[in-house]
Amino acid sequence: MSVSRETERLATYAGLLRKWNPAINLIAASTIDQIEARHIADSLHLVEIAKNAQGSWVDLGSGGGLPGIVVAIMRPDLELSMVESDQRKGAFLRNAIRELALPHAKVLCKRIEALDRLDAANLSARALAPLPQLMAYVERHLSPSGTAWLMKGRNWQAEVSQAQSDWKFDLKTHQSATDPDAAILEITGLRHA
Repeated sequence: MSVSRETERLATYAGLLRKWNPAINLIAASTIDQIEARHIADSLHLVEIAKNAQGSWVDLGSGGGLPGIVVAIMRPDLELSMVESDQRKGAFLRNAIRELALPHAKVLCKRIEALDRLDAANLSARALAPLPQLMAYVERHLSPSGTAWLMKGRNWQAEVSQAQSDWKFDLKTHQSATDPDAAILEITGLRHA
């Protein structure tokens, strides 16, 4: 039985995370044994939910490349930019792009606030900031007709309530595949309240 190219790339990526994590702290050390079952599975769930996404994709605060690298592996039809201000993590991401042969992916090693508007059709973030703060980044870099795919933990409902005091948006929630208390927030129509 043959293994798909995507499966091979995901396995290689998991190996890269394990290799680089002790030096750079790409993911919490306590979750290193859960790379495939939690981190990559979460990102694959996002790819499935966003299967109809078209155009550019920006991943904010990419860190170790979750979900950015996984999106790049599974969706080579999308032009993907990963934004990461930490130069060491940026080096990891560039290395992963090279080793995984992902020519449609690139790294922008700048602070989110310092970037020119990216006007992304799709934008993702995972473990970056509380939703009220994250919305300002999303509003700056998401096309007005774009979709934000925000991976949030168990406090997502409280964060949505807090964000709604300053922002209006259309929200569709998708329960996380790996944590029943977490969700992927599909946000469109973002504007100031």
